[in-house]
Amino acid sequence: MTNQTADHTDVRAANLAVVLGFLRANSPCSRAAIAAGTGLNKATVTSIVGDLIDRRLARETQQTQNHVGRPATLLVLDGSAYAAIGMEISARGLTAIAYDSAGGQLLRWHRTGPGAGAGPAKAIAALAALARRAIAAVHASGRDVLGLTVGVPGLVNRDGVVVLAAGLGWRDLELRKDLVAALGRPAFPVLVENDANLGALAEHRYGPYAGSANLILLSGETGVGAGVICDGRPLRGNLGYVGEIGHLRLKPDGPLCGCGRHGCLEAVAGIPAILARLEPGDLPDADPQARTEQLVRRAEAGETATIDALAEVGTLLGQSVCGLANILNPELVILGGSYAALGRWLVPAVEKELIDGTLAPEAGGCRVVASAFGHEATSIGAVARSLDQLDSGRLPVVHSG
Repeated sequence: MTNQTADHTDVRAANLAVVLGFLRANSPCSRAAIAAGTGLNKATVTSIVGDLIDRRLARETQQTQNHVGRPATLLVLDGSAYAAIGMEISARGLTAIAYDSAGGQLLRWHRTGPGAGAGPAKAIAALAALARRAIAAVHASGRDVLGLTVGVPGLVNRDGVVVLAAGLGWRDLELRKDLVAALGRPAFPVLVENDANLGALAEHRYGPYAGSANLILLSGETGVGAGVICDGRPLRGNLGYVGEIGHLRLKPDGPLCGCGRHGCLEAVAGIPAILARLEPGDLPDADPQARTEQLVRRAEAGETATIDALAEVGTLLGQSVCGLANILNPELVILGGSYAALGRWLVPAVEKELIDGTLAPEAGGCRVVASAFGHEATSIGAVARSLDQLDSGRLPVVHSG
């Protein structure tokens, strides 16, 4: 009996996920359209839709569906009961966004600091303070929090331990555990993920190339990482340590990297390295985003040293991603973070290296593009990660409000 119950629950969750997915892609639509589009029988659809309405995840609306006659009763997603929070911590500072369960944005905040040299304790305190503000704002809107996910530039294991975030100076930091304690052990799940993995999820779910089954997102913030979507699913690996191309050693006699080795990609082509090379006299504590924007203006003005340096960075990025392209044959390589803002000068060099260094003709059909999300890809992907349980058909308890 227990196995039968479990099987029924799994089937129910799978059917819920199918109906929710159809609604996300096709609403407003009728129950009959859901049945026809999903292959589920009408009784199952009616039951599932009733469940979604009870939990304020869907609602009925009257529309004419573009034909003359009495308005039909159609269904749309309802975001009035739940929201997901996505956050990012990087050298740029802290970002928090929240979307309701129907995809409507509730808040988007960014604050500078606490800075890479502030230390883990100050960073966690600042992160928790911003998280509490976001949680309070969600609750003030009458919604419950489905989950909170934080993106971090570094190695993050499946338990939410930041094994290494070289750009932040962190090692073996139990970020998830510490954040859960700082938030008073909330009832909703709190997750910590690698920033590039979340950025890739954002591109796959919501970007201009949404649905692309094979893509690589190069993060360009505090560090350099590669988030990978392979055959439509995030590539996670054995312990979660996927895509750390920032620590490929390109120049063994090169500059010291935050990981303790010399000549890593991150140390020669990461955003902080580019800024240090082109602006050696600037204060290291200046806002990295403002400095990157100044770099863009200098490139737009045709400054030769800046353009040459960016072309070299694009070449190094292309060389580093060639191995992944030969192994995974992606459809897209997407330059994220600050790399996106510099895409006009980076993309041609990355493309050339991929064409020259990939075994398959024409880089195996791979294109190189700049992210439309830029700095927000990680936090948007963090929201998507927090919505995963809902989208997989695991519904929350009925809202008490």
